[in-house]
Amino acid sequence: MDPLSDHALMLQVSEGKTETLGLLYERYKRRLFGFFYQLGCDRQQSEDLVQETFMRVLRYRKTYTNDKNFMAWLFHIGRNVFNTHYSKQNRQGPQVELADNRMEFGAAEVELAFDRSHNTRQLEKALNSLTLENKELIVLNKFKEMRYKEIAEVVGCTEGAARTRTHRALQKLKTIFFELEKSER
Repeated sequence: MDPLSDHALMLQVSEGKTETLGLLYERYKRRLFGFFYQLGCDRQQSEDLVQETFMRVLRYRKTYTNDKNFMAWLFHIGRNVFNTHYSKQNRQGPQVELADNRMEFGAAEVELAFDRSHNTRQLEKALNSLTLENKELIVLNKFKEMRYKEIAEVVGCTEGAARTRTHRALQKLKTIFFELEKSER
């Protein structure tokens, strides 16, 4: 086993060598931040939730065992932090705002840019109308590019169930998106 692999480092942390947690933090802080941000948290909330996630990693380090996938275990903790934070407020959590990559367009591209912007707003509306669980599956699968096996570990189900739930969430998103399109015509 590579002594600098995520798994090896976390095993060291679980054995009491907590100084190695800094390496894992540096490797995963951006991915966790992106996870929270893409679920709709603002910058400050995302940073706070990353910090809280790593505090829980330290607190629950002894539960990490040799048979665990570190990234899935970390995101499972992050998911719990997110759910705890938002269970007091709104079960749907924060509202998603997709990144708006602004570019300068020539006259011929203005209509295409408008269509893309319109579609992005429609997608945001559709994502925000989903339940938190469905939003989370889509973010893990499409934005964080996790495999179904990893998603299953994060949400606590079988790989087949993760695949099915993600597929259903995407179908719901597609249905809502097209209903919004129809209602604007």
